[in-house]
Amino acid sequence: MRITYYTNMTDFEKYIQRYLDLIPSGNWLEELKKSGEKTIAIYSKLSEEQSHFAYAEGKWTLKELLLHLSDTERVFQYRILAIARGDKNELPGFDEELYANQSFANGRSLNSLIEEYELIRNSSRILLETMNPSALDRIGTANGNRISAGTIGRLIVGHNLHHLHIIVERYLASL
Repeated sequence: MRITYYTNMTDFEKYIQRYLDLIPSGNWLEELKKSGEKTIAIYSKLSEEQSHFAYAEGKWTLKELLLHLSDTERVFQYRILAIARGDKNELPGFDEELYANQSFANGRSLNSLIEEYELIRNSSRILLETMNPSALDRIGTANGNRISAGTIGRLIVGHNLHHLHIIVERYLASL
């Protein structure tokens, strides 16, 4: 289901629209829950050995990818909170490659990474479900771009779905 949140889109808006287009229904809060459950279900079926798999040289392992989802969701949570609370400061971007390279995900147990992801997703769900709708409509600046708190919430879902497609098509298909 394509829901366009912008007209006369900038490059940034076009970039994020590709994630928003992945959300299968208009009930993005329900999709937040479903995508989290699907991610946990996929990772719970992996062995510790399988979690070290990367489908190509230079690509993240499944462990690194799961921690990337957690790291990104944490950054998005902060952005949502700051914007929803009316913080006028420009929020910084983050370098996902740097974060992944410094994550030491492969040295952790798969169970610890799943537990962390699950806790972060539950935290996102509570944050977003209890937020006043007017707060989700607030606009702030993150990584040099104007964006609403609610759109960032939707990006959590779309970003997760984007990586779930990659996991199924490139990782699980090769295991």
